[in-house]
Amino acid sequence: MALTSQADMARIDHMYQEHHSWLSVFIKRRLGCPDATADLVQDTYLRLLTKGKLPEYKDSRKYLTHIAKGLVIDLYRRRRVETAYLELLEQEPLQVSGSPEEHVIVVEALVEIDSLLHKLPIKARQALLMRQLEGKSYKAIALELNVSVSSVEKYVAKALQGCMMAMLEEG
Repeated sequence: MALTSQADMARIDHMYQEHHSWLSVFIKRRLGCPDATADLVQDTYLRLLTKGKLPEYKDSRKYLTHIAKGLVIDLYRRRRVETAYLELLEQEPLQVSGSPEEHVIVVEALVEIDSLLHKLPIKARQALLMRQLEGKSYKAIALELNVSVSSVEKYVAKALQGCMMAMLEEG
C-alpha cells in the first residue's frame, strides 16, 4: 500500500528536507561514491513511500537508517553477484556475447536467486547448492555437512519449498 494522502506526502517532504543531508553523509561513508549515494538516498525515500507506513517523527532517523542499511547491503550483494558473473564470462573458452540489456537481465535474475537463497537456513542452502550445482549425492552431502542422509533430504525439500513459495509470491 503506497502512501498517497496529502498529510502523508507533507510528512515525507518534511522528512526529506530535514534528513536528506544527514542521510547522504550516512550512505556516502559506506559507499564513497557520490552517484551511488544519490541513487540510494532517492531509493530510501521511494521505499518509504511504498512501505505504506510512516514512522513516528521521533523515529524518523532510525527508520531511514534501517531502510538505507538494507539498500546498501542489497547494493553490495548485487555488485558481488555481478562481479562473479563477469568473472565467469571471462573464463568461458568461447566468448559469450550478449547485449548490455541481456547482461542486466541475467544479473538481476542472479541477484533475485541470491536473495532467495540467503533467506533459507544455512544448511538447507548448502545442501541445495551441493545437490543442484555440484551434483553431489545425499550421502556425500550428509558426510560433508556432518548430518544424516534424512536430514539432507529434509534440507533439500525445505529449500525447494522455499524456492517454490518465492516463485508463487512473485507470480
